[in-house]
Amino acid sequence: MKLSTIVLTIMLGLCSHAMAQNKDITIKLVETSDVHGSFFPYDFINRSPKSGSMARVYTFVQGLRKEYGKDNIYLLDNGDILQGQPISYYYNYIVPQKENIAASALNYMGYDAATVGNHDIETGHSVYDKWFKELHFPILGANIINARTNKPYILPYTVIKKKNGLKVCVIGMLTPAIPNWLKETIWSGLRFDEMVSCAKRTMEEVKKKENPDVIVGLFHSGWNGGIKTPQYDEDASQRVAQEVPGFDVIFFGHDHTPHNTIEKNINGKDVICLDPANNAQKVALTTLTLKPKTIKGKRSYVLTHASGELVDVRNIIPDKDFMQHFQPEIDSVKAWSEQVIGKFANTIYTKDCFFGNSAFNDLILDLELKITHADIAFNAPLQFNSAIKAGNVTVADMFSLYKYENQLCVMRLTGEEVRKHLEMSYDLWVNTMKSPDDHLLLLANTRDDAQRLGFKNFSFNFDSAAGIDYVVDVTKPDGEKVHILRMSNGEPFDEHKWYTVAVNSYRANGGGELLTKGAGIARDSLKNRIIWESEKDQRHYLMEEIKKAGIMNPQPHNNWKFIPEAWTVPAAARDRKILFGE
Repeated sequence: MKLSTIVLTIMLGLCSHAMAQNKDITIKLVETSDVHGSFFPYDFINRSPKSGSMARVYTFVQGLRKEYGKDNIYLLDNGDILQGQPISYYYNYIVPQKENIAASALNYMGYDAATVGNHDIETGHSVYDKWFKELHFPILGANIINARTNKPYILPYTVIKKKNGLKVCVIGMLTPAIPNWLKETIWSGLRFDEMVSCAKRTMEEVKKKENPDVIVGLFHSGWNGGIKTPQYDEDASQRVAQEVPGFDVIFFGHDHTPHNTIEKNINGKDVICLDPANNAQKVALTTLTLKPKTIKGKRSYVLTHASGELVDVRNIIPDKDFMQHFQPEIDSVKAWSEQVIGKFANTIYTKDCFFGNSAFNDLILDLELKITHADIAFNAPLQFNSAIKAGNVTVADMFSLYKYENQLCVMRLTGEEVRKHLEMSYDLWVNTMKSPDDHLLLLANTRDDAQRLGFKNFSFNFDSAAGIDYVVDVTKPDGEKVHILRMSNGEPFDEHKWYTVAVNSYRANGGGELLTKGAGIARDSLKNRIIWESEKDQRHYLMEEIKKAGIMNPQPHNNWKFIPEAWTVPAAARDRKILFGE
């Protein structure tokens, strides 16, 4: 080759490279959140196909990578992935020596970063610390602080650098309300800082040290609402978007509610805010276009266009390679979860729990009393519309019977505290009826909210009781609805007497605020009220009792009811039709 030809080839190559560098770059950021064990298009609980799954998400992401180039696609997860399906429980506690499926799946899919959810922390140090180490990408939590060093326990942020030349910074945070729900031993050595102030100091550090082209917030915290205290807000994503300049995009989650808005921050800049809700049914997708610029010989990029959308992946075909790769794991969990542990003589339904005594809720209450020998037990429905059918009962059915890995506790409460606890529960649950045509239940336009599903408030705080007989007069104002008649064994009920009360660990720690706001117990006194706590999760003990019984015939206690029945019975039928179409 002639020297002139060589020189010309080099010059053309340099020009081509320079032209490429001067072109606008379009990137796409994809967020999953609150996956809750939905890795595969199979529901291990109901033994049926599942619409949402990471297998479908992977098909979507691989399509983007093929169309736009893998270096222009950024894949992020926003926590609450270690809990929700039997497959999660299996890898957390049954075969903990194996790599967690939540690490294997995310690594296979090529995630770039992730954050931690409150249900991830709920699994305990031994599970989540191991999971952190198994991930092949950064796990983030700027406000998860090592209490001994006062430094972040995991990375506060990461800067993702790909071949496109961009520096994309992701700042991760978790809702600081963890101590309100989980006992300290689960998060020992940690503290959870308020999000707005943490975002401000982290943003300052990022701008000082990293000079990124794009800054993304990845927050396991809802939009606005939840618990609000003088120290923190549970759901603070909106406040961060508005009050902390610097973010181009904020991906969030935790509240299981689809969200797609553009917010103005205090400097008047637009911030795209997206929440794909839960169970890998949707993904949040942001498209950003950046224009290159050179200042003092240094190349950087300016954001010129940004858009956001929620993409429904429920009808996308699951990725065949993904499914084939994980088929051995799927088969192992199926074999474990389909083990028969007993029989039910009749079918029980969670939907019955909302309208009075129900066989479903009373079975749990019965077993709580049997296991603990407490005087009284509290429990709330943890599923909206689930059933365990008559016939063989399996390990998988236990995840319908009891959704979360809460432990079981016994507390000392006065009779007055028992009543006040129930007063707040029913105030969250039922309407104050002014006429026979009113609703019985406290309903709202929340059908798209996966945690409310038509109720104004969270149904997992709708506690009813066993061990006492009582009525709930829905014509009375809030705080005056519950009238306790007697102990269910016929003994008098005394508001000044101390009783032993069985509750789950979420409630015992102050979850739902029924014991604090409701019963009036100071939060720092709750720990001293606990006189017994189970070593394992409540589901384990419920399972053991069913195994012992062999055949069970769950029936409602009929120890409480809504009154006046002339109003409440027809109203219950109307509300049942609204909620369940029957």
